[in-house]
Amino acid sequence: MTLSSRITRIVHWFAALAIALFIAAQPAQAERIKDLGHFAGLRTNQLVGYGVVVGLAGTGDDSLEYATLGVKGMTSRFGLALPPGVNPATKNAAAVMVTAEMPAFAKPGQRMDVTVSALGKAKSLRGGTLILMPLYGADQQIYAMAQGNLAVGGLGISAADGSSVTVNIPSVGRISGGATIERTVATGFESQPFLSFNLTDADLTTSLRVADAINQALGSEQAIAADAVTVRISAPMGTQERVALMGKIENLIVKPAEARARIIVNARTGTVVINGAVRLGPAAVSHGKLTVRVEENPTVIQPAPFSRGRTETEQNSDIALEDNGAPAFEIGRRASLSEIVETINSIGVSPSDLTAILEGLKQAGALKAELIII
Repeated sequence: MTLSSRITRIVHWFAALAIALFIAAQPAQAERIKDLGHFAGLRTNQLVGYGVVVGLAGTGDDSLEYATLGVKGMTSRFGLALPPGVNPATKNAAAVMVTAEMPAFAKPGQRMDVTVSALGKAKSLRGGTLILMPLYGADQQIYAMAQGNLAVGGLGISAADGSSVTVNIPSVGRISGGATIERTVATGFESQPFLSFNLTDADLTTSLRVADAINQALGSEQAIAADAVTVRISAPMGTQERVALMGKIENLIVKPAEARARIIVNARTGTVVINGAVRLGPAAVSHGKLTVRVEENPTVIQPAPFSRGRTETEQNSDIALEDNGAPAFEIGRRASLSEIVETINSIGVSPSDLTAILEGLKQAGALKAELIII
Protein backbone atom coordinates (compact mmCIF):
# COMPACT_ATOMS: atom_id res chain seq x y z
CA MET A 1 0.00 0.00 0.00
CA THR A 2 1.45 3.38 -1.02
CA LEU A 3 1.95 6.28 1.38
CA SER A 4 -0.73 8.39 -0.32
CA SER A 5 -3.33 5.60 -0.06
CA ARG A 6 -2.49 5.16 3.62
CA ILE A 7 -2.93 8.87 4.25
CA THR A 8 -6.24 8.81 2.37
CA ARG A 9 -7.53 5.89 4.46
CA ILE A 10 -6.49 7.60 7.70
CA VAL A 11 -8.20 10.85 6.66
CA HIS A 12 -11.43 9.00 5.76
CA TRP A 13 -11.38 7.05 9.02
CA PHE A 14 -10.89 10.15 11.16
CA ALA A 15 -13.61 11.99 9.23
CA ALA A 16 -16.08 9.16 9.98
CA LEU A 17 -14.97 9.08 13.61
CA ALA A 18 -15.38 12.85 13.94
CA ILE A 19 -18.94 12.62 12.58
CA ALA A 20 -19.79 9.82 15.03
CA LEU A 21 -18.30 11.82 17.91
CA PHE A 22 -20.21 14.94 16.88
CA ILE A 23 -23.49 13.04 16.80
CA ALA A 24 -22.79 11.35 20.14
CA ALA A 25 -21.87 14.70 21.74
CA GLN A 26 -25.24 16.31 21.08
CA PRO A 27 -27.16 17.03 24.30
CA ALA A 28 -30.29 15.11 25.10
CA GLN A 29 -33.34 16.68 23.45
CA ALA A 30 -36.87 16.76 24.81
CA GLU A 31 -38.83 13.72 23.69
CA ARG A 32 -42.41 12.53 23.84
CA ILE A 33 -43.06 9.95 26.53
CA LYS A 34 -44.32 7.53 23.89
CA ASP A 35 -40.84 7.58 22.31
CA LEU A 36 -39.14 6.64 25.58
CA GLY A 37 -40.97 3.37 26.26
CA HIS A 38 -44.36 1.69 26.23
CA PHE A 39 -47.23 0.78 28.54
CA ALA A 40 -47.14 -2.70 30.01
CA GLY A 41 -49.35 -5.13 28.15
CA LEU A 42 -49.45 -3.14 24.92
CA ARG A 43 -46.99 -5.17 22.88
CA THR A 44 -46.83 -7.21 19.72
CA ASN A 45 -47.23 -10.99 19.78
CA GLN A 46 -45.15 -13.31 17.62
CA LEU A 47 -46.98 -15.87 15.49
CA VAL A 48 -45.54 -18.79 13.55
CA GLY A 49 -46.85 -21.54 11.31
CA TYR A 50 -45.85 -24.25 8.84
CA GLY A 51 -47.17 -24.24 5.30
CA VAL A 52 -46.60 -25.09 1.67
CA VAL A 53 -45.85 -22.78 -1.26
CA VAL A 54 -46.96 -24.07 -4.67
CA GLY A 55 -46.66 -22.84 -8.24
CA LEU A 56 -42.87 -22.65 -8.33
CA ALA A 57 -41.10 -22.98 -11.68
CA GLY A 58 -38.91 -25.92 -10.72
CA THR A 59 -37.15 -24.10 -7.87
CA GLY A 60 -38.83 -25.84 -4.93
CA ASP A 61 -38.01 -28.93 -2.86
CA ASP A 62 -37.36 -32.18 -4.69
CA SER A 63 -36.98 -34.72 -1.88
CA LEU A 64 -37.90 -33.02 1.39
CA GLU A 65 -40.33 -35.25 3.24
CA TYR A 66 -41.87 -32.30 5.08
CA ALA A 67 -42.95 -30.80 1.75
CA THR A 68 -44.36 -34.15 0.66
CA LEU A 69 -46.37 -34.55 3.86
CA GLY A 70 -47.56 -30.96 3.62
CA VAL A 71 -48.84 -31.40 0.08
CA LYS A 72 -50.54 -34.69 0.99
CA GLY A 73 -52.20 -33.06 4.00
CA MET A 74 -53.39 -30.16 1.86
CA THR A 75 -54.90 -32.41 -0.80
CA SER A 76 -56.57 -34.63 1.81
CA ARG A 77 -58.67 -31.65 2.95
CA PHE A 78 -60.28 -31.70 -0.48
CA GLY A 79 -61.03 -35.42 -0.40
CA LEU A 80 -58.10 -36.35 -2.67
CA ALA A 81 -56.01 -39.36 -1.54
CA LEU A 82 -52.69 -39.74 -3.33
CA PRO A 83 -51.52 -43.30 -4.09
CA PRO A 84 -48.87 -44.73 -1.74
CA GLY A 85 -45.32 -44.01 -2.79
CA VAL A 86 -46.22 -40.98 -4.90
CA ASN A 87 -44.03 -37.94 -4.22
CA PRO A 88 -45.99 -34.82 -5.20
CA ALA A 89 -43.16 -32.40 -4.27
CA THR A 90 -41.45 -32.38 -7.68
CA LYS A 91 -39.68 -29.04 -7.36
CA ASN A 92 -42.90 -27.10 -7.89
CA ALA A 93 -43.72 -26.91 -4.16
CA ALA A 94 -41.71 -25.95 -1.10
CA ALA A 95 -42.13 -26.39 2.64
CA VAL A 96 -41.98 -22.99 4.38
CA MET A 97 -42.14 -21.41 7.81
CA VAL A 98 -44.43 -18.38 8.09
CA THR A 99 -43.87 -15.71 10.75
CA ALA A 100 -45.79 -12.58 11.68
CA GLU A 101 -46.14 -10.01 14.46
CA MET A 102 -49.65 -9.40 15.71
CA PRO A 103 -49.99 -5.80 16.98
CA ALA A 104 -51.68 -4.84 20.23
CA PHE A 105 -55.46 -4.32 20.11
CA ALA A 106 -55.68 -6.26 16.82
CA LYS A 107 -59.28 -7.26 16.11
CA PRO A 108 -60.71 -10.20 14.12
CA GLY A 109 -60.95 -9.38 10.44
CA GLN A 110 -57.93 -7.09 10.37
CA ARG A 111 -55.02 -8.02 8.15
CA MET A 112 -51.27 -8.08 8.77
CA ASP A 113 -48.12 -8.81 6.78
CA VAL A 114 -46.38 -12.20 6.93
CA THR A 115 -42.86 -13.36 6.08
CA VAL A 116 -42.41 -16.69 4.30
CA SER A 117 -39.06 -18.53 4.53
CA ALA A 118 -38.06 -21.76 2.80
CA LEU A 119 -37.48 -24.67 5.16
CA GLY A 120 -35.63 -27.06 2.84
CA LYS A 121 -33.48 -26.76 -0.27
CA ALA A 122 -35.83 -24.63 -2.33
CA LYS A 123 -33.75 -22.30 -4.50
CA SER A 124 -36.36 -19.61 -4.96
CA LEU A 125 -39.93 -18.80 -3.89
CA ARG A 126 -40.46 -16.31 -6.71
CA GLY A 127 -43.88 -16.70 -8.33
CA GLY A 128 -45.18 -19.00 -5.58
CA THR A 129 -48.49 -18.97 -3.74
CA LEU A 130 -48.88 -19.77 -0.06
CA ILE A 131 -51.75 -22.18 0.57
CA LEU A 132 -54.15 -21.44 3.43
CA MET A 133 -52.47 -22.29 6.76
CA PRO A 134 -52.90 -21.30 10.45
CA LEU A 135 -50.58 -19.11 12.52
CA TYR A 136 -50.05 -20.13 16.14
CA GLY A 137 -49.08 -18.17 19.24
CA ALA A 138 -46.86 -19.26 22.13
CA ASP A 139 -49.93 -20.85 23.77
CA GLN A 140 -50.47 -23.10 20.71
CA GLN A 141 -53.72 -21.35 19.86
CA ILE A 142 -54.62 -20.23 16.34
CA TYR A 143 -54.69 -16.43 16.06
CA ALA A 144 -54.59 -15.87 12.28
CA MET A 145 -54.92 -17.57 8.89
CA ALA A 146 -52.44 -16.82 6.10
CA GLN A 147 -52.63 -17.20 2.33
CA GLY A 148 -51.58 -15.27 -0.76
CA ASN A 149 -49.05 -14.62 -3.51
CA LEU A 150 -45.46 -13.98 -2.49
CA ALA A 151 -43.42 -10.90 -3.30
CA VAL A 152 -39.76 -11.96 -3.48
CA GLY A 153 -37.00 -9.37 -3.75
CA GLY A 154 -34.20 -11.85 -4.44
CA LEU A 155 -33.28 -13.52 -7.71
CA GLY A 156 -31.38 -16.73 -8.47
CA ILE A 157 -30.30 -17.93 -11.94
CA SER A 158 -28.50 -21.19 -12.78
CA ALA A 159 -26.86 -22.23 -16.05
CA ALA A 160 -26.36 -25.67 -17.59
CA ASP A 161 -22.63 -25.72 -16.77
CA GLY A 162 -23.33 -25.33 -13.05
CA SER A 163 -22.62 -21.60 -12.79
CA SER A 164 -25.16 -19.49 -10.94
CA VAL A 165 -25.86 -15.92 -9.92
CA THR A 166 -27.85 -14.98 -6.81
CA VAL A 167 -29.12 -11.50 -5.95
CA ASN A 168 -30.26 -10.94 -2.36
CA ILE A 169 -32.14 -13.90 -0.79
CA PRO A 170 -34.68 -15.49 -3.18
CA SER A 171 -35.71 -18.13 -0.61
CA VAL A 172 -37.54 -15.55 1.55
CA GLY A 173 -40.68 -13.68 0.52
CA ARG A 174 -43.34 -11.47 2.00
CA ILE A 175 -47.10 -11.19 1.61
CA SER A 176 -48.55 -7.76 2.29
CA GLY A 177 -51.76 -8.20 4.25
CA GLY A 178 -51.40 -11.95 3.81
CA ALA A 179 -52.90 -12.97 7.16
CA THR A 180 -56.36 -12.37 8.59
CA ILE A 181 -56.64 -12.12 12.38
CA GLU A 182 -59.12 -14.60 13.85
CA ARG A 183 -58.70 -14.03 17.61
CA THR A 184 -57.81 -11.11 19.87
CA VAL A 185 -55.19 -11.12 22.61
CA ALA A 186 -56.32 -9.90 26.02
CA THR A 187 -54.01 -7.09 27.20
CA GLY A 188 -55.43 -6.88 30.73
CA PHE A 189 -54.54 -3.21 31.13
CA GLU A 190 -58.16 -2.24 31.85
CA SER A 191 -58.41 -4.51 34.91
CA GLN A 192 -55.04 -3.90 36.58
CA PRO A 193 -54.98 -1.73 39.73
CA PHE A 194 -52.61 0.74 38.03
CA LEU A 195 -50.94 1.48 34.72
CA SER A 196 -47.25 0.69 34.25
CA PHE A 197 -45.08 2.61 31.81
CA ASN A 198 -41.77 0.87 31.07
CA LEU A 199 -38.77 2.80 29.74
CA THR A 200 -36.78 1.29 26.90
CA ASP A 201 -33.47 2.29 28.54
CA ALA A 202 -33.20 1.92 32.29
CA ASP A 203 -32.35 5.26 33.93
CA LEU A 204 -33.39 6.50 37.38
CA THR A 205 -33.24 10.18 36.41
CA THR A 206 -35.40 9.69 33.33
CA SER A 207 -37.89 7.63 35.33
CA LEU A 208 -38.22 10.43 37.90
CA ARG A 209 -38.63 13.05 35.17
CA VAL A 210 -41.39 11.05 33.49
CA ALA A 211 -43.24 10.71 36.79
CA ASP A 212 -42.88 14.46 37.47
CA ALA A 213 -44.15 15.37 33.99
CA ILE A 214 -47.21 13.14 34.43
CA ASN A 215 -48.01 14.60 37.85
CA GLN A 216 -47.67 18.17 36.56
CA ALA A 217 -49.98 17.45 33.62
CA LEU A 218 -52.61 15.68 35.74
CA GLY A 219 -52.38 18.12 38.65
CA SER A 220 -52.05 15.35 41.24
CA GLU A 221 -49.54 12.82 42.54
CA GLN A 222 -50.80 9.90 40.47
CA ALA A 223 -47.44 8.73 39.13
CA ILE A 224 -44.46 7.34 41.03
CA ALA A 225 -41.12 6.06 39.79
CA ALA A 226 -41.11 2.43 40.96
CA ASP A 227 -37.58 1.78 39.69
CA ALA A 228 -35.21 2.72 36.87
CA VAL A 229 -37.60 1.27 34.26
CA THR A 230 -41.18 1.36 35.54
CA VAL A 231 -43.41 4.35 36.29
CA ARG A 232 -46.67 3.39 38.02
CA ILE A 233 -49.72 5.52 37.40
CA SER A 234 -52.97 5.39 39.37
CA ALA A 235 -55.84 5.23 36.91
CA PRO A 236 -59.63 4.89 37.08
CA MET A 237 -61.18 1.55 36.21
CA GLY A 238 -62.72 1.16 32.78
CA THR A 239 -61.39 0.92 29.28
CA GLN A 240 -62.49 4.31 27.96
CA GLU A 241 -61.13 6.25 30.92
CA ARG A 242 -57.77 4.51 30.77
CA VAL A 243 -57.41 4.88 27.02
CA ALA A 244 -58.06 8.62 27.33
CA LEU A 245 -55.52 8.89 30.15
CA MET A 246 -52.87 6.91 28.22
CA GLY A 247 -53.39 9.05 25.11
CA LYS A 248 -52.78 12.18 27.17
CA ILE A 249 -49.71 10.80 28.92
CA GLU A 250 -47.87 9.47 25.88
CA ASN A 251 -47.80 12.91 24.21
CA LEU A 252 -46.23 14.73 27.18
CA ILE A 253 -42.76 16.17 26.57
CA VAL A 254 -39.85 15.03 28.79
CA LYS A 255 -36.13 15.72 28.56
CA PRO A 256 -34.41 12.37 29.19
CA ALA A 257 -31.28 12.20 31.30
CA GLU A 258 -27.88 12.32 29.65
CA ALA A 259 -26.56 8.88 28.84
CA ARG A 260 -23.82 7.31 30.91
CA ALA A 261 -20.25 7.82 29.75
CA ARG A 262 -19.65 5.02 27.27
CA ILE A 263 -17.19 4.06 24.57
CA ILE A 264 -18.40 1.46 22.07
CA VAL A 265 -15.75 -0.43 20.13
CA ASN A 266 -16.73 -2.77 17.30
CA ALA A 267 -13.74 -5.11 17.08
CA ARG A 268 -14.92 -6.58 13.75
CA THR A 269 -15.31 -3.34 11.80
CA GLY A 270 -12.93 -1.11 13.76
CA THR A 271 -15.67 1.43 14.55
CA VAL A 272 -15.21 3.48 17.73
CA VAL A 273 -18.04 5.68 19.07
CA ILE A 274 -17.52 7.97 22.08
CA ASN A 275 -20.41 9.89 23.65
CA GLY A 276 -20.15 13.40 25.07
CA ALA A 277 -20.09 12.31 28.71
CA VAL A 278 -16.67 10.63 28.42
CA ARG A 279 -13.83 12.28 30.35
CA LEU A 280 -10.15 11.45 30.66
CA GLY A 281 -8.12 12.02 33.79
CA PRO A 282 -4.39 12.90 33.85
CA ALA A 283 -2.34 10.28 32.01
CA ALA A 284 0.72 9.85 29.81
CA VAL A 285 0.61 7.54 26.81
CA SER A 286 3.47 6.25 24.67
CA HIS A 287 2.42 4.62 21.45
CA GLY A 288 4.80 2.93 19.02
CA LYS A 289 4.41 0.67 16.03
CA LEU A 290 6.69 -2.20 15.08
CA THR A 291 6.58 -3.23 11.41
CA VAL A 292 8.16 -6.41 10.07
CA ARG A 293 8.40 -6.90 6.31
CA VAL A 294 9.39 -10.18 4.67
CA GLU A 295 10.01 -10.23 0.93
CA GLU A 296 10.44 -13.48 -0.97
CA ASN A 297 12.38 -13.31 -4.26
CA PRO A 298 12.83 -16.89 -5.51
CA THR A 299 15.34 -17.41 -8.31
CA VAL A 300 15.18 -20.19 -10.90
CA ILE A 301 18.62 -21.73 -11.55
CA GLN A 302 19.78 -24.25 -14.18
CA PRO A 303 22.99 -26.14 -13.19
CA ALA A 304 25.47 -27.14 -15.92
CA PRO A 305 25.54 -28.98 -18.17
CA PHE A 306 22.41 -27.37 -19.53
CA SER A 307 21.14 -30.50 -21.29
CA ARG A 308 21.38 -32.80 -18.27
CA GLY A 309 21.10 -30.43 -15.30
CA ARG A 310 17.91 -30.25 -13.21
CA THR A 311 16.11 -26.97 -12.83
CA GLU A 312 15.87 -25.80 -9.20
CA THR A 313 14.41 -22.87 -7.34
CA GLU A 314 16.70 -20.95 -5.03
CA GLN A 315 14.99 -19.09 -2.17
CA ASN A 316 16.04 -15.51 -1.54
CA SER A 317 14.41 -13.81 1.45
CA ASP A 318 14.80 -10.26 2.75
CA ILE A 319 13.60 -9.34 6.24
CA ALA A 320 13.27 -5.70 7.26
CA LEU A 321 12.41 -4.48 10.75
CA GLU A 322 11.07 -0.96 11.27
CA ASP A 323 10.30 0.52 14.69
CA ASN A 324 8.24 3.66 14.34
CA GLY A 325 8.58 4.75 17.92
CA ALA A 326 6.52 7.69 19.07
CA PRO A 327 7.24 9.99 22.03
CA ALA A 328 4.93 9.94 25.02
CA PHE A 329 2.12 12.48 25.09
CA GLU A 330 0.26 13.80 28.09
CA ILE A 331 -3.48 14.08 28.59
CA GLY A 332 -4.54 17.08 30.62
CA ARG A 333 -6.74 16.98 33.67
CA ARG A 334 -10.38 16.13 32.89
CA ALA A 335 -9.99 16.20 29.13
CA SER A 336 -13.24 16.97 27.30
CA LEU A 337 -14.60 15.33 24.16
CA SER A 338 -13.01 17.92 21.87
CA GLU A 339 -9.64 17.40 23.54
CA ILE A 340 -9.96 13.63 23.14
CA VAL A 341 -10.67 14.02 19.40
CA GLU A 342 -7.71 16.40 19.02
CA THR A 343 -5.40 13.96 20.81
CA ILE A 344 -6.59 11.00 18.68
CA ASN A 345 -6.03 12.98 15.48
CA SER A 346 -2.55 14.04 16.58
CA ILE A 347 -1.19 10.53 17.21
CA GLY A 348 -2.75 9.05 14.05
CA VAL A 349 -3.52 5.55 15.31
CA SER A 350 -5.52 2.79 13.63
CA PRO A 351 -8.80 1.55 15.18
CA SER A 352 -7.10 -1.54 16.62
CA ASP A 353 -4.34 0.58 18.20
CA LEU A 354 -6.94 3.00 19.55
CA THR A 355 -8.75 0.11 21.21
CA ALA A 356 -5.52 -0.96 22.92
CA ILE A 357 -4.90 2.61 24.16
CA LEU A 358 -8.44 2.92 25.52
CA GLU A 359 -8.14 -0.40 27.34
CA GLY A 360 -4.86 0.74 28.87
CA LEU A 361 -6.37 4.05 30.00
CA LYS A 362 -9.30 2.15 31.52
CA GLN A 363 -6.98 -0.16 33.45
CA ALA A 364 -4.94 2.81 34.65
CA GLY A 365 -8.06 4.51 36.00
CA ALA A 366 -7.73 7.56 33.73
CA LEU A 367 -10.74 6.74 31.54
CA LYS A 368 -13.96 7.66 33.30
CA ALA A 369 -16.32 5.73 31.08
CA GLU A 370 -17.75 2.30 30.43
CA LEU A 371 -15.75 0.55 27.72
CA ILE A 372 -17.94 -1.83 25.69
CA ILE A 373 -16.33 -4.06 23.06
CA ILE A 374 -18.76 -5.80 20.71
